[in-house]
Amino acid sequence: MIVRRRPQALTPEELASHLEAGPGDRVAFLPARTTTRQLAETLAAMANANGGLVILGVTARGTPQKEADPRPLCEAVVEAGLLTDPPIVLPSPQVVDTPRGAVVVVQVPPGLPHIYSLQGLYLTRTAGQNRPLTTPELRRLLLERSDTGFEAQLVPGATLEDLDPGRIERYLEQIAFAPHEDVQQVLLARGCIAYTDTGQGFTADGSGRGQLAPTVAGILLFGRDPQRFLRSAEIICVRYPDREMSDEFVRQDITGPLADQARQAEAFVVSNMRRGMKIAGLAREEVTEYPLPVVREAIVNAIAHRDYSIRGEGIRLLMFSDRLEVYSPGRLPGHVTLENLKDERYSRNEAIVAVLSDMGYIERLGYGIDRMIATMQEAGLPEPIFEETAAGFKVTLQSASAELVSPQPEQQPWGHLFLNERQERALAYVQQHGRITNSEYQALAPDVSAETIRRDLADLVEKNLLLRIGEKRATYYILK
Repeated sequence: MIVRRRPQALTPEELASHLEAGPGDRVAFLPARTTTRQLAETLAAMANANGGLVILGVTARGTPQKEADPRPLCEAVVEAGLLTDPPIVLPSPQVVDTPRGAVVVVQVPPGLPHIYSLQGLYLTRTAGQNRPLTTPELRRLLLERSDTGFEAQLVPGATLEDLDPGRIERYLEQIAFAPHEDVQQVLLARGCIAYTDTGQGFTADGSGRGQLAPTVAGILLFGRDPQRFLRSAEIICVRYPDREMSDEFVRQDITGPLADQARQAEAFVVSNMRRGMKIAGLAREEVTEYPLPVVREAIVNAIAHRDYSIRGEGIRLLMFSDRLEVYSPGRLPGHVTLENLKDERYSRNEAIVAVLSDMGYIERLGYGIDRMIATMQEAGLPEPIFEETAAGFKVTLQSASAELVSPQPEQQPWGHLFLNERQERALAYVQQHGRITNSEYQALAPDVSAETIRRDLADLVEKNLLLRIGEKRATYYILK
């Protein structure tokens, strides 16, 4: 991953590249005679989207205008920033010289902390154009950039009876809960319950209005059945035998409270990833396909920072023969971007992060990205790939399977498992060919019955040596 710690001045070469590529979602061309209002609209639209560059003093085709005077253009940028509500705080405009004349470049940082309007108009930028935000887009932006997010909302229809007392008790033991403390006050302070309002809203200030009820965070962390209220709060784990998706796979849909989801998702990876030996100098070391601490960090980060307001989509954990992908619904929160991901700290779900931190799953200060990168480097693997998609965030870990080698026959890792000779031949066959079917196993042992073949393969699956893929006649087995 390439990380730029601070915005850098645009070079003439970079400017030329932008001018040649044309305007887009993150690049806008404005002429020297543009009005302050038009400039303010573009700045607000980019600020409400993903930031970008506004290049002033060019034609619609990106040709610098010789008559453009940089000084009044720079002043216009300041005036335009003051027109929005709240005012947009931007880096100083940059004057860049070109062979045709000077242009002014304004950098709108991504992830600004507010939602910006212009006389009540909320804009965003898509397809190279400024347009009004739709109601769902504005609602989501309000949740992402407001102090109170979706996790703090009360869950319609949920009561305190929907929380699991045993799970709460175990959590209180972990945080050394004092007997004289009020359990409800602890949960209030953690943002897991709140007061309903007898009027038209809610309040969590403990003023006594209304009754106590679970928040989204409370249901997700301590609910008896969180998916009853938040159906998409799940992890879909799939293991494919090859590099691409196919009709043959192993799948597990993981539900329940978030802490249980984290444990089960990690167990899925552990039970489905390869193990082997890796050459280190002249020695052989036993290694796993992925470093477990990195897998755990990717899973917990997805759980802690996903956007639970997005319906119809859960976290996806996909295992392929060459990589592992963890996709989380919701783009990077707040002011965090791919460029500052390693340095900036922003939590979309503060209550969830706090409780998971109390439980020992994450560090509240948040050095997970640094740790993931360092651990992958120590394992001799490529750094994790961090990507933002149209509606989510994905982490990809490259597999070590290509570097895993089989030990000598006398050093086979299954030597202590009391396998019969047929099973050892089958495992050697899978190592050489990548898979084995019932008929191929039968060819290796033609003197035994089909039922014996079935029992041998079932035993190898039970011993976590083989993974079964497919159903009925399409069934085959690969090494775990």
